[in-house]
Amino acid sequence: MSLVAAAVSAAERMPLPDSVMRAGIAALVGRTARRLRSMPEGTERAFAEAMRSHPIALFPVDANAQHYEVPPGFFEKVLGPRLKYSCGLYPEPGTTLAQAEEFALEETAGHADLADGQDILELGCGWGSFTLWMAERFPAARITAVSNSHPQREHIEVQAARRGLLNVEVITADMNRFATGRCFDRIVSVEMFEHMSNWPQLLANIQRWLRPDGRLFLHVFSHQATPYRFDHTDKADWIAQHFFTGGIMPSHNLIRHVAGSFALEADWRWSGTHYKRTALHWIERFDAHAEAIEPLLRATYGADWQLWRRRWRLFFLATAGLFGANGGREWGVSHYRLRPL
Repeated sequence: MSLVAAAVSAAERMPLPDSVMRAGIAALVGRTARRLRSMPEGTERAFAEAMRSHPIALFPVDANAQHYEVPPGFFEKVLGPRLKYSCGLYPEPGTTLAQAEEFALEETAGHADLADGQDILELGCGWGSFTLWMAERFPAARITAVSNSHPQREHIEVQAARRGLLNVEVITADMNRFATGRCFDRIVSVEMFEHMSNWPQLLANIQRWLRPDGRLFLHVFSHQATPYRFDHTDKADWIAQHFFTGGIMPSHNLIRHVAGSFALEADWRWSGTHYKRTALHWIERFDAHAEAIEPLLRATYGADWQLWRRRWRLFFLATAGLFGANGGREWGVSHYRLRPL
């Protein structure tokens, strides 16, 4: 076991002050940033070419279980009121988590060029934050949402019924196998493509589901220059082992190498500080609701519930540390709007 792996193992198994944890995370993040800066020219293009040899999603069952084996009640205690399990947007120092969710959803809809009356397909809908927001904002739109999680589908269906939203259909499907004979005006995806290993194939599939004058919108977290894979076989890659098996960290310009029969119409980049603040708000809520969260963790993890409580908290701390690095300039969030050629 490497020194890094040993340090990570110790950090998850014993309570340590946040100051110590943050210092350790900063050291590991700095180490990763230096390694990425030393990568040879052509790394991005080579990564894009290598994608073609992979299935669309490498470990969909593992990735799904890592985040969603805990019940919806856990996320209701940790996330904001929209249950947005992705980056919020913080225009002001005093922006709350609830406001950050709304700002992010509003800007996402604008970048995607959504409008009432459209047929909209959302790939990787999570707990329905954007699905339900779109259904409320665009009552004449027809929203089809795809998730790889039965609990997520059930949660969204219950919420849609409670809110009287009749324009939502939720489908449970693995992206390796998902297909539809329908065509859509807009296809949107928020923080799902990072779980996908073969973007060229997935984009080719998506083009068949998009009308000729339609648009594809993607929201991904990204490194500013260099893409890489999370390696679950590396004992030092703690995130890959417990939270992101089969995942990738795209670079901001990776999409330009894999767009295929799409043209990149517009792109935007959010500072990583927005994700840092999102994760810190999740930690605040995680700590504030520790008593209510405990039985949920016990029911899910049994005798290992305390270990997993530390793991979840460490995951949120690591997210804040990664995206806050170098003033939010190293890692951040990328938005893309693409049109079919």
